Amino acid sequence: MKRVIAVVLAWLAAGAAPAATPQGPTPQSVEATVQAAIARYRLPGIAVGVIEDGHITFAKGYGETVHGSGDPVTEDTLFKIASNSKAMTAALLARLVQQGKLAWDDPVVKHLPAFAMHDPWVTAHMTVSDLLVHNSGLPEGGGDLMLWPEPNLFTRDDIVRGLRHIQPAYGFRAGYAYDNLLYVVVGQVAAAAGGASYEALLRREVFEPLGLSGCRVGEFALKDAGSVAQPHGRDGDRIVRTRGDADIVPAIASAPAGGIRCTLRDMLAWANVWLAPTPAQLAWLGPAQRAELWKARTPMPISRLKREWDNTHYYAYAYGFRLADADGEWTVSHTGTLGGMYSMMLLLPDRRSGFVFMINGDGGRARTVLGTALLKLFTAPASSKGVAGYAEDLERPAAPAATAVAKPALPDIAARVPVAPGALRDWLGVWRDPWFGEVRLCPVGDAVEWRSAKSPKMHGRVGRLDGRYLLVWDDEAVDENAWLAFSRDGGRKQLHMAKLNPDGDFSSDYEDLAFAWERGCD
Repeated sequence: MKRVIAVVLAWLAAGAAPAATPQGPTPQSVEATVQAAIARYRLPGIAVGVIEDGHITFAKGYGETVHGSGDPVTEDTLFKIASNSKAMTAALLARLVQQGKLAWDDPVVKHLPAFAMHDPWVTAHMTVSDLLVHNSGLPEGGGDLMLWPEPNLFTRDDIVRGLRHIQPAYGFRAGYAYDNLLYVVVGQVAAAAGGASYEALLRREVFEPLGLSGCRVGEFALKDAGSVAQPHGRDGDRIVRTRGDADIVPAIASAPAGGIRCTLRDMLAWANVWLAPTPAQLAWLGPAQRAELWKARTPMPISRLKREWDNTHYYAYAYGFRLADADGEWTVSHTGTLGGMYSMMLLLPDRRSGFVFMINGDGGRARTVLGTALLKLFTAPASSKGVAGYAEDLERPAAPAATAVAKPALPDIAARVPVAPGALRDWLGVWRDPWFGEVRLCPVGDAVEWRSAKSPKMHGRVGRLDGRYLLVWDDEAVDENAWLAFSRDGGRKQLHMAKLNPDGDFSSDYEDLAFAWERGCD
């Protein structure tokens, strides 16, 4: 009997014992993973940090702020964090809610009477909460041409006024489509409720109390910022600096959506505000508002690779954060993408652990692969495919080779023929889109130039290619070249545009524009 009882007790003890949690990464395994990503993707610079159980166990910069300069990336190098800014904007709003200056379910028009969406019913019923969760009905990236390329002349008030002219792509609160404009509206709501500019509020309510002394928002002088990473792209096989900063970095309308810059040191401190808050940080933002920020609000689609790699069953957007399960563990994360800059912050709250990295190069695939490989160091080190394995998966077609449908090659823009003004005589003039504003399609010497009034970088020459009109931008800061199509509706002249690359960045959705002819060239 004693033997039976002992066996039963042992069985009960084994059954009651929690599943073993994989050990966290070692500095050596992080180093090897990062070095593999740098080599695979030829990254000009990257800063990487790891937190385990609330302690920073790895923080290191690699490469250069400008390729070939010899200026090293360090923990104190300033990077654009792009859409990782959204979590900071959401936290600012949570502070104002905690202070009683607004409520999540306030109608937006309570704070911004000029706010309007395309549908008056949506205008009346859209709440502050709705602004943060990508379920408004706006098309993916709708209106982003008012934000990028930067800098431009669109103000936040222009954006608030322009929203009413953007056609919805689906029903209000009926789905998910990532947008940036409504985070700009969030910044205006914060300013109205907080009685100061978004930039001043963010410094006062977020940066200063949390000691994020290296983070920047708004205008600053480059010489005063210390080490600053510059974005890079590719010219064939060459790594080239692109969209470099001017001596005075201007304030930008997009700041609440994606315009904050921080160092690795700051981003690790920011991550620990959520993973291992101090008593002072819990007073800064209490449990009630922390819980509000991390509630699942809008279901998000789960990619095939996310299911295969992470065994993910749910994926949802919260207030400025994304929530998902990965290998049976809860993750809170976000990424950032902005013209030659990529970032990622991923937290494992139940472990009080996570990681942050920022890249200053052509790093879209690198971010996906490195993020997955670093996550596996925490959740499933024994089954990780490593950088090489995940990179190969990402490059492999989704369908078997026998059934995969090859995408047609993009036209070679070098084969275009310049268009003389006489060939476009009937279409020259000043055109206007309800939210993007005025553009000029006018002669410049023997060529025809397209030029935006409010987005100065958007100018280019019109050519003819494959029987269609093609607009090729003069400035490298404009991502996607565009087809032009002219038509008449009765006596009304119309101009529509489409990306040369149908799979190009959604922030360049020229398809949302509808120009009407106003007058001839001055």
